[in-house]
Amino acid sequence: MMRLDRETGPGRKDIGMRAARRKAGAREYRTARSLCSAPAPAYIKPPIVPLGEPALLRFAIVLALCLGFAAAEAQTVEKAVPQSPTEVHLSFAPVVKKVRPAVVNVYASRVETMARNPLFDDPIFRQFFGQQGQESRVAQSLGSGVIVDASGLVVTNHHVIEGMTDVKVALSDRREFAAKIVLRDPRTDLAVLQIQSDERFPVLELGDSDAIEVGDFVLAIGNPFGVGQTVTQGIVSALARTQIGINDYGFFIQTDAAINPGNSGGALVDLDGRLIGINSAIVSRSGGSVGLGFAIPVNMVKSVVAAAKTGGATVKRPWLGASLQNVSKDIADSIGLERPVGALVVSVFEGGPAAGAGLKRGDVVTAIDGQGVDDAEGVGFRLGVKPLGGVAALTVQRGGRSVALSLKLAAAPETPPREAIRIKSRSPFQGALVMNVSPAVAEELSLDNVSEGVVVADVAEGSLAANFGVQKGDVVLEVNGAKIATTRDLDAASGQRARYWDLTIARGGEVIRSRLGG
Repeated sequence: MMRLDRETGPGRKDIGMRAARRKAGAREYRTARSLCSAPAPAYIKPPIVPLGEPALLRFAIVLALCLGFAAAEAQTVEKAVPQSPTEVHLSFAPVVKKVRPAVVNVYASRVETMARNPLFDDPIFRQFFGQQGQESRVAQSLGSGVIVDASGLVVTNHHVIEGMTDVKVALSDRREFAAKIVLRDPRTDLAVLQIQSDERFPVLELGDSDAIEVGDFVLAIGNPFGVGQTVTQGIVSALARTQIGINDYGFFIQTDAAINPGNSGGALVDLDGRLIGINSAIVSRSGGSVGLGFAIPVNMVKSVVAAAKTGGATVKRPWLGASLQNVSKDIADSIGLERPVGALVVSVFEGGPAAGAGLKRGDVVTAIDGQGVDDAEGVGFRLGVKPLGGVAALTVQRGGRSVALSLKLAAAPETPPREAIRIKSRSPFQGALVMNVSPAVAEELSLDNVSEGVVVADVAEGSLAANFGVQKGDVVLEVNGAKIATTRDLDAASGQRARYWDLTIARGGEVIRSRLGG
């Protein structure tokens, strides 16, 4: 409503105002038009029209009718998702009501046994302080998840349940169920849980992450800081974000929707109520949301869910059979590229799919099935979301011209067999799980430029290997001058008694030589 200006100018305007005040009992004057419509711009002053008693009666009737129509309209308007920028003032409630039953809270825990002080093994010490047992504590993790199958399959982040043994899932209606971890995929930071119940559960429809665009509205749903299910709204800030360093397939949807600790594994949905991503990480100096959130695209989630439905404990993806690196500006200038985009082929594995397709060292992969790739991580993602058994079309820049190649989508071979062994002999490797290196093992452990040898796949907590600094991903080359080619070689070398241990290990592209006491 617009209030008429009470100006006191010269002449009859001032007299008219005073007369109107006396006649209307010093009431405040408003135009009937201003009561039923949006205010006019502030710089337009409506004319001052004194109202008599009959006019005031008509004014009251018009006011009552306007207010009545407005109230009736407010009650009959149905909430709907905004369909255009002019409708943004409407509610997102219909989307939230549709998706929130399929978004769950995930609570994971494990019992840790603390090492006992060696003093308690001394009989004299026990005489004074009594028998002391080992102490234990409970480690806990909090996150979110999304139900993707009515049987109770839940997708969450791998880092939410990593190292945990007991998992519970709480629905939006506050019911809780025990859950079993059926698939772990640390390479994508995804995991699949199975709710332990015969009940049928609400499911969130899977969308297409390739169909979204920068600027699209999105909703993030999860359990931030454990306060309970929370919905935040934002837009897609960027697509195909790489170099984030969260997982091996660094290809993320960026959003400014508030994502906080506890949102990990939660849903990022579009305005049709379809899942487009799994919220996974934020960039923040304070630990809270600053508008830089990242979600794993749902097209990657689909491959993990498909593997879980077929009973697989791991996810097998197409193997390129080549080493790639990002194209820098200097590389682009040296090979004649207009822009520093694509993935440069550094080496080609003999007998692999890349070699079969005709890919050569020095080629630059710029697109897969018509979808452009900006870097090596983009190539990994585009291949990682495709099923095995088909063919992918590669677009390659070679010698200043574009070349089309056909790549067979096959899994990495496990040749030689991994022959996994847990080293038990007292040595620097005691407690380490080791495997023979093969293309499949190299893919599984994200080993670059490693084609043979023995790799450490796991190190038991509190073991001698852990105390000596042996790490997952270490490739053992030599022990006390003896070359290590297979896991049996390492097991035999570890069983020998030695005063000193001379080790040669490859780690992160570097060769480390060290001498350890026996």
